[in-house]
Amino acid sequence: MRVPFVDLKAQYHAIQPAIDAAIASVIKDTAFIKGKYVKAFEQAFAEAYGVAHCLGVGNGTDAIYIALKALGIGAGDEVITVANSWISTSETITQAGATPVFVDIDPDTYTIDAGQITAKISPRTKAVIPVHLYGQPAEIDQIAAICRAQGLHLIEDCAQAHFVTYGGRRVGTFGDIATFSFYPGKNLGAYGDAGAIITQNEELAARMRMFANHGALKKHQHQIEGINSRLDGLQAAILSAKLPHIHDWNRQRYEHARRYNQLLAGVEGVEIPVIRREHEHIFHLYVIRSGRREALRAFLAEQGIETAVHYPTALPLLPAYHYLGVSRDDIPVAAAYQDQILSLPMFPELSREQQDYVVEKIRSFMGAS
Repeated sequence: MRVPFVDLKAQYHAIQPAIDAAIASVIKDTAFIKGKYVKAFEQAFAEAYGVAHCLGVGNGTDAIYIALKALGIGAGDEVITVANSWISTSETITQAGATPVFVDIDPDTYTIDAGQITAKISPRTKAVIPVHLYGQPAEIDQIAAICRAQGLHLIEDCAQAHFVTYGGRRVGTFGDIATFSFYPGKNLGAYGDAGAIITQNEELAARMRMFANHGALKKHQHQIEGINSRLDGLQAAILSAKLPHIHDWNRQRYEHARRYNQLLAGVEGVEIPVIRREHEHIFHLYVIRSGRREALRAFLAEQGIETAVHYPTALPLLPAYHYLGVSRDDIPVAAAYQDQILSLPMFPELSREQQDYVVEKIRSFMGAS
């Protein structure tokens, strides 16, 4: 049996008429840049999230950069973020002219350790960017309280956490701004690069929309120098066709994860994800840990099972950040976990047979009966 890491074709076939119709409509109307399809998605996403403003942008990386620029963060500033994430979270801080300050991860949730944030705050700190990683929310109420007390901006990176809730409230609504990626493999994915930003602040929304559109809210009326980061019509229409299904897809991911946990419980050498009763988890990724990660991954590949590692090197240990002088001892949890974490196949259409096969091969490798 072959088990893909993610099966985008299965999702397409499940809603093919809606996707095909969406694409055909955009082509018929030649509404490729901005236009009614982008506006419709922005309105639908904002309404679904319960916020006043949504701005479609080119990708999730641009979304963070635009948010930082709108908040006036630049040279001489510091922004606190997490040690385990995709580099978009930190590289945009540098691109804005500021310096990233990394915090270790919580050993249970793999998100930023909120208890370590205060110690990292300096007179230069201007913002905190927690990442709701793998589909699990960070301790966002605690982080928001720290930001309020210290007068810091809060940008929530929701690239892997579309519509997940923390204590019954959607992540992305705790901070000044929240950013999203719609990379094809995300829970809500486009058919190319795409992203969005949400906020309740009208002034910030206008500033970000202007910056993302060459510094102009109206064509040729450039108030500032900006960038070109626009959600195109095709991606907007595709996302609009997918949006009604996101809650079902998230629920299916959760059910798959719960079944993985049941089947892998007690297998020596495998640490399964923590599922907290009080906070939702939508399992963009299902991540286990094993001290035999590389050998297990090679074995599963031989059995036709695709896996991935998110992420093989903690951000501050990458060559790009050697100049910061961060050592493994400074981020002991992230440094240890980078050699253990392994993402198993996870997508809504994952069948019981595929899941049973994955678990069977893991148990076989680990010597479990």
